[in-house]
Amino acid sequence: MDQMMKGFLWKKGDWAAYFGLLANNLTNLLTMIALLLFVVGFPEDIVYGRVVPAFGLGICLASICYFVFGYYLAKKTGRKDVTALPSGPSAPSIFTVTFLVILPVYLSTKNAEFAFQIALVWCFFEAMILVVGSFLGDTIRRMIPRTVLLSCLSGLGLLLLAMNPMLQSFETPLVAFAVLIIIFLNWFGKSPLFAKIPTGFLLLATGTALAWIFGLQDPAAIAASMQSFGFNPPTVHIDSLIQGIPHALPYLASAVPLGLANYIFDLENIESAHAAGDEYNTRKVMLANGISSIIGCFCGNPYPVTVYVGHAGWKSLGAGIGYTVATGLSMFIISLFGLGAFLLAVIPVAAIVPILVYIGIVTANQVVRETPKLEVPVIFICMFPWIANWALTLTNNVLSAAGTTGTKVGAAVLANKGVYYNGLVHLGNGAPLSSMVWGCIAIFAITNKPLRAAIAGATGSVLSLFGIIHAPTVGFAHASSMQFVYAYLMVAAIFVGKHMMDRNAPQAQLQKTNAKA
Repeated sequence: MDQMMKGFLWKKGDWAAYFGLLANNLTNLLTMIALLLFVVGFPEDIVYGRVVPAFGLGICLASICYFVFGYYLAKKTGRKDVTALPSGPSAPSIFTVTFLVILPVYLSTKNAEFAFQIALVWCFFEAMILVVGSFLGDTIRRMIPRTVLLSCLSGLGLLLLAMNPMLQSFETPLVAFAVLIIIFLNWFGKSPLFAKIPTGFLLLATGTALAWIFGLQDPAAIAASMQSFGFNPPTVHIDSLIQGIPHALPYLASAVPLGLANYIFDLENIESAHAAGDEYNTRKVMLANGISSIIGCFCGNPYPVTVYVGHAGWKSLGAGIGYTVATGLSMFIISLFGLGAFLLAVIPVAAIVPILVYIGIVTANQVVRETPKLEVPVIFICMFPWIANWALTLTNNVLSAAGTTGTKVGAAVLANKGVYYNGLVHLGNGAPLSSMVWGCIAIFAITNKPLRAAIAGATGSVLSLFGIIHAPTVGFAHASSMQFVYAYLMVAAIFVGKHMMDRNAPQAQLQKTNAKA
């Protein structure tokens, strides 16, 4: 290894980034396990013997690719401050594939093997969207302004990454408040506490000690977690994938909007890395995600891999390229031996979630730094779909806990209580894409590019026509979606009219000047 690379493969900041990213991936892993075992009712041999090891393998493969990309970017540029992209599962996919594919198939057939096959086809379809889309990624990034991409990502960071961890922090203030203050001092401030100790380790040590001191951790949970121990290497399940193809078509409709959403997530996170100074090749990154997801799918993982949110946050901690491959390898080992539940039985979630709050804040702060003053309103416009998406999820979960749904209660009843449920459904569904559509409409209106704004409006109309945005389910020309189809067409018409007026304005001004002469 040449002199330039010494001290670069692992830096002090990699410790904090490693603990934070690993904690987030572990949370997703345990969420996935809990959903499959306790909500779906899948057999343990499928969950622990097939899905979990392949889940870890997919993340590991993508993280190795990101490590290599970071290494060669540093070699090419001669920089030591390159930060690798973070890798992780597509968190929305964990819920979508579980509730829209695996659960209904299993409930209707009582055949876990068949549900597993359908889920693998779904993941393969998602991965192919990334592979095919990789050849268009740079073009789309050039078409969509940076302010819009970063604004959409800030909504994702604050609402999906940071909001729930902040709520969890306020459920356990005896642990989380101290951890948050250390974050403020060491990562936001300029005078760190215990500067010689890696902050990531300090956070976990402090939070863990407080949790055990105040009796918030259950020693019995450690013994219970050991039941998941065992060696389960990934195995090939291409035959299951092939057997599921003839029966999977009715369930692939949900893969289209989510595949497009994952594609947009990748674009946004790659743009975030570019804004932070790390210019990764869009096509290579997306191909890495798609191929890693396909290999994971071949081995039994129904959940695709994506570029995880937070590059700007990890970079602000001084992370290099080591943290991402260390996280991937750790996830693979944990998945092989079933160690995830044990780690979270020892280390409290309350010591971990404040790190995610920090990453969400830094992600949102990046767009503030990068956005010209004139375009600042775009940031908040892009936030609204994400806020509605979070509120819709929360509302649906509350209603589900009460044994009912929004449809049963009635939108009018909820509206009388100040809950505009129909508005949440329309604005919250398809948030990744509708956020981008409205961001483009807003920024092109502000910068007076009416034809581009008209294209954005027409795009919104097409997406609405197929139920990809503003609708709870995908479908062509649903009655509830047509109002949005027409509304977006009117938006496009307004901008076309504005373009015609602008084009005729110089000629009218010239005629007026000649008349005066």
